[in-house]
Amino acid sequence: MKKILVIVSLFLLTSPLSHALAIDENARVIKADDSVVTKHSIKINGKKVGYTATTGTQPVWDEEGNATASLFYTYYQRSDVKDKSTRPLVISFNGGPGSASVWMHIAYTGPRVLNVDSEGYPLQPYGVKTNEFSILDVADIVYVNPVNTGYSRVLKDKDGKLPSKDKQKKMFFGVNADIKYLAEWVNSFVSRNERWRSPKFLIGESYGTTRVSGLALELQKQQWMYVNGVILVSPTELGIMREGVVEQANRLPYFAATAWYHKALTSELQNKDLDQLLPEVEQFTLNEYLPALARGGFIDADEKQKIAEKVSYYSGLSVDEVLRSNLDIDTSYFWKELLRSRNQTVGRLDSRYLGIDEKATGSRPDYNAELTSWLHSFTPAMNHYLSEELNYKTDLKYNMFGPVHPWDRSRNKTGENLRQAMAQNPYLNVMIQSGYYDGATNYFDAKYTMWQLDRSSIMKDRLSFKGYRSGHMMYLRYEDLEKSNQDVREFILNSLPAKNQPAKY
Repeated sequence: MKKILVIVSLFLLTSPLSHALAIDENARVIKADDSVVTKHSIKINGKKVGYTATTGTQPVWDEEGNATASLFYTYYQRSDVKDKSTRPLVISFNGGPGSASVWMHIAYTGPRVLNVDSEGYPLQPYGVKTNEFSILDVADIVYVNPVNTGYSRVLKDKDGKLPSKDKQKKMFFGVNADIKYLAEWVNSFVSRNERWRSPKFLIGESYGTTRVSGLALELQKQQWMYVNGVILVSPTELGIMREGVVEQANRLPYFAATAWYHKALTSELQNKDLDQLLPEVEQFTLNEYLPALARGGFIDADEKQKIAEKVSYYSGLSVDEVLRSNLDIDTSYFWKELLRSRNQTVGRLDSRYLGIDEKATGSRPDYNAELTSWLHSFTPAMNHYLSEELNYKTDLKYNMFGPVHPWDRSRNKTGENLRQAMAQNPYLNVMIQSGYYDGATNYFDAKYTMWQLDRSSIMKDRLSFKGYRSGHMMYLRYEDLEKSNQDVREFILNSLPAKNQPAKY
């Protein structure tokens, strides 16, 4: 008997299987299919809500059934719901591309949010606190990390090798590849968790809006899964071009909002509320500024002077600066110039944030003031939360921003895909949320995209826009955390069809 055991032991030590096991034990890898469940409770809008948090990984499979990647996710379910068929499920993505699903997870819709002050500035000690406005009272939520973000990773093949960089790009790192594999992953997740009958909503932020706009149609066409709503937070162009004079003109309402916030406008404009100021600037942008830019070098000199004075009036820049720019103010120059006399710059993603450059000269800030603030607060908070509160332990690095570039942006028709999904699905509604101080995906561009989504105007009653007095991540400001969550809550509830309501026009 001892001889047999020795032989078996020697076989295991020298076999390929034992070698693989040894590598797995020592390698810095994550399990391809794993989960940890914890139980919690919070008060949302004054009412106690019990919930479970499932933190784990689920594979992506290719057409041959081989696992090619493992996606990290966190899934929150309300504990006291017996009938999942009427319980909405929100599937949440962030953007980048290459960003982890962290920003909306621990700052917006989830049950725990970042420890920040009322305006969104980080506080120490780093960590999270109860989100009294979370949408978990009305919907379950899953936060999905695409490949190479968070703890999600490409998997080795059966020979123990990673696919080549080119093959990885074709599989995962492009507008359409991203949408295709994520739709497959969502199908598997919904099946595993018995959520096929649940009303479903997609929410994406920044590049995540490109992702969910494409997913809305991909899920319908390839997975036969129809969603009830799509929420676009700080949306990209979705393949709807805003080039040339449209792009140039659309910046002005954002400039005006930022200048107003920093009290850089005349007293006449500063005495107006933002809700009064912005419609005025929008009308000037559409009716006067855009046509003037379209005339280019052939605009009448007197008309050019008149327009420059008005742009100066609304942007807080000097008339000379506007004229020297031929009426076209570059956004990065605006961030540098607006408060140059104060030796300060304004943030890109949230222009309420201030930066300090080495020199007052130059045409763009040295760094993004808002992003540096966010990263030094989000990173420790997320790592601590996953490990200590959700009990998910791993030596793998949590990628706030992962290696996904070069990203294939060709054949981006996600806006048209979303329109087609809406046309095919009478239940499908869309809401856009934007911060007035977002200089990366400015709010007026978001409005323009909404206007172009359905140029027939037949479905415009199913499209809505909500604006907030903050930036790209509007929910960091306490007042907007409450307001934006309530807007999502109402959108979900209003998008649920009545019992026995047929899906027809």
